Amino acid sequence: MATAMAEAETRQRLLRTVKKEVKQIMEEAVTRKFVHEDSSHIVSFCAAVEACVLHGLKRRAAGFLRSNKIAALFMKVGKSFAPAEELCRKAQELEQIIETKRNQSLQSQDSLRRLPRLPSLNPQVVKNLWIRTALFEKVLDKIVLYLVENSSKFYEKEAVLMDPVDGPILASLLVGPCALEYTKMKTADHFWTDPSADELVQRHRIHGGHCRQDSPTKRPALCIQKRHSSSSMDERPSPSPSARDYVESLHQNNRATLLFGKNNVLVQPRDDMEAIPGYLSLHQTADIMTLKWTPNQLMNGSVGDLDYERSVYWDYAMTIRLEEIVYLHCHQQVDSGGTVVLVSQDGIQRPPLRFPKGGHLLQFLSCLENGLLPHGQLDPPLWSQRGKGKVFPKLRKRVPQGSGSSDSVSDKEEDEATDYVFRILFPNSQSEFVNPPDLMDQGATMWHPTLRKSSCSSCSQGSLSEGAPPNGCNHERAPLKLLCDNMKYQIISRAFYGWLAYCRHLSTVRTHLSALVNHTIVEPDVPCDAYRGLTTKVWQTFLQDCTAYKEQELLRLVYFGGVEPSLRKEVWPFLLGHYQFGMSEVERKEVDEQVRACYEQTMREWLDCEAIVRQREKEQHAAALAKCSSGASVDSTSQKMIHRDSTVSNESSQSCSSDRQSLARLQSDSSSSTQQELLDMYTLNLHRIEKDVQRCDRNYWYFTPTNLEKLRNIMCSYIWRHLEIGYVQGMCDLLAPLLVILDDEAMAFSCFTELMKRMNQNFPHGGAMDTHFANMRSLIQILDSELFELMHQNGDYTHFYFCYRWFLLDFKRELVYDDVFAVWETIWAAKYASSGHFVLFIALALVEIYRDIILENNMDFTDIIKFFNEMAEHHNIKQILSLARDLVCKVQMLIENK
Repeated sequence: MATAMAEAETRQRLLRTVKKEVKQIMEEAVTRKFVHEDSSHIVSFCAAVEACVLHGLKRRAAGFLRSNKIAALFMKVGKSFAPAEELCRKAQELEQIIETKRNQSLQSQDSLRRLPRLPSLNPQVVKNLWIRTALFEKVLDKIVLYLVENSSKFYEKEAVLMDPVDGPILASLLVGPCALEYTKMKTADHFWTDPSADELVQRHRIHGGHCRQDSPTKRPALCIQKRHSSSSMDERPSPSPSARDYVESLHQNNRATLLFGKNNVLVQPRDDMEAIPGYLSLHQTADIMTLKWTPNQLMNGSVGDLDYERSVYWDYAMTIRLEEIVYLHCHQQVDSGGTVVLVSQDGIQRPPLRFPKGGHLLQFLSCLENGLLPHGQLDPPLWSQRGKGKVFPKLRKRVPQGSGSSDSVSDKEEDEATDYVFRILFPNSQSEFVNPPDLMDQGATMWHPTLRKSSCSSCSQGSLSEGAPPNGCNHERAPLKLLCDNMKYQIISRAFYGWLAYCRHLSTVRTHLSALVNHTIVEPDVPCDAYRGLTTKVWQTFLQDCTAYKEQELLRLVYFGGVEPSLRKEVWPFLLGHYQFGMSEVERKEVDEQVRACYEQTMREWLDCEAIVRQREKEQHAAALAKCSSGASVDSTSQKMIHRDSTVSNESSQSCSSDRQSLARLQSDSSSSTQQELLDMYTLNLHRIEKDVQRCDRNYWYFTPTNLEKLRNIMCSYIWRHLEIGYVQGMCDLLAPLLVILDDEAMAFSCFTELMKRMNQNFPHGGAMDTHFANMRSLIQILDSELFELMHQNGDYTHFYFCYRWFLLDFKRELVYDDVFAVWETIWAAKYASSGHFVLFIALALVEIYRDIILENNMDFTDIIKFFNEMAEHHNIKQILSLARDLVCKVQMLIENK
């Protein structure tokens, strides 16, 4: 018996894996309009299908000496099934091509560089080659269906394909993927193919230990740690095969426009090494411009065999946001194409960019100026010259005092290349780094060429010759001194006003958040360690002597450690308010009797009403059939319907004569129209309940047909007593865990009624959901401003609609049943121990647990919904609850100003 159950569980597990992978592929096909052959979902799908096909396979069907069992099986099928025969021919041709390429690569001297570029040599592709080929040729479903129909020839009795239910289900699941079109083309955003949530979590675990978090650019390649400043030298690179992904992101795609690109731009990363060439690119998205420089050694996708060498070159790569740059120092040398030094708002200089000959410096400035429009501009702007396009501005040179008249400047000096300092201005924004008018008056010619010494390090390397005029960017020191004084003033002002704003903000925070938490902080270790939870020993002591433990102490134990699973049936009625702490056993029995009597009375009422509803539907159906067959007129049909309603009332009264008193609610109505309205309302709710009950957690062991009937009875009883609210989808989800734990209709009915006093407001007829969203927005804005900014920038999903299901069902669909039990009892105890809005902090903890993944992948609203849908029932609930309790304590301490 145990062996049979284990085999059945194995079959179900294999089938669930295939269902999951089919869902991933179909979602990708819908959202992206195509599926790439190299998608990670295809690899996972083929592995799952292969595991099912090989499960329980007879040894003689797989070949005794064959290492590739799938190939042997398909070749046997091909002898009697034409689609399989054609597949075998194509798969063998592919195997021959792969083997030929492998032999050629081994003989080649540069095999290490060429091997990763052969996608057909991917180990996963080779391993699942036959399944992949059958999928792409659209015959996989036909072959599996053939195997199901002839399973006795190939499989043992415990195999998935031998099962009369699971086998056909597996074949049906493959119809959808086999109907899709797969592409080999590298589309514009191919290298940003969205991986599954499991894959994102695994990547974060692998890279999270040694990768520092920075604010991401627009969807970077997931395996690459990209640079956000030239000073990010402590970051470590990704493995070299992903370098191709990064290089691909440097070119034009649908997420960013490539404004400028030039290779062989020299950069000297460190003073102790020579300048190295690289690819310089200027990218523009909807809101930012980004400058990237990548060493040529990384452009090939590999930099050698040593990890150290590869990591060094990744440290040299730069990603610079143009909004952080204030000045561009441009130096035109006769023997080169020119140099640009970028100076940021904090005065830090980026390594000089040395352009090759050919006017590339001017072309770069022209592309930059065009990209800044219409919101920004270069100061001074480039000039437009007929026949030449953009040229450097011809600015007035300043002659040093005492150097004589302007005639002393020779014609040769006029023709020499000059230096410029361009400033990036945004006229519509109030930048704190714009110089005041008096400073600009004195230093108005700051960018004027040749006669002023440069303030950048690349200018200061040359010394002044004797008797020669200074040849740099800044000769007069007064403007620089004024600039420094102005910066000091701005720093002090910013610090003061920042402190003042913080104080005002803290006051606002306390005002808005004070209602979300209890003001008394409950410690987990006073008077005893509460992380052990509510144990059997403590509970039995409490039942024997109610004065042994106070209610607050029991709730503290539940809040920090939960309830021992064997005690939940006894403890939950106390937590939900069915019993009051301190009740004696006699008082509890009286409550149970009252609740049971009320429940039975309610059952009789709605069952009698249901009998009337069923009879009405039966006669309406018969009347509709008669109308279709006889073609009766509309008027006669209406008269029959009126006569039928009165007849139904009489018949139902006669058939339920023993239960006349149970229909007091119906009989007490003053008019037949009120009765009709009541019946119509209950009929509508009854149909909704029946649909939801049949779909409620069908895979969970508890919900047999008998227990589903109990669920229906409780739900109908509750709705009968609350017809003004009616049934809303999701109520069955809230009732199901209660019935699993209590396993008693009357008790579950009473506890569900108590639970719905809080949960009713979350449904559309209440207004609590908008309050939850507003509070969630305030919490995350205060406790994690970086994540809030990302949400605001990526389509502004700070409305937090992705939390709707969390709040509606108290996370019931996000967790497995055992975790739901732990979360619910913690929420109920938290109302008295820490916060009556503990669901907010669980939601915040769910987001914070994955914040690094959200930031790394720059998720928008669609991404985050997809991510959390895929992560459902895969969360670490102990970690989430611990973080939620810490967040509550953090807010409490913030309010108390500790």
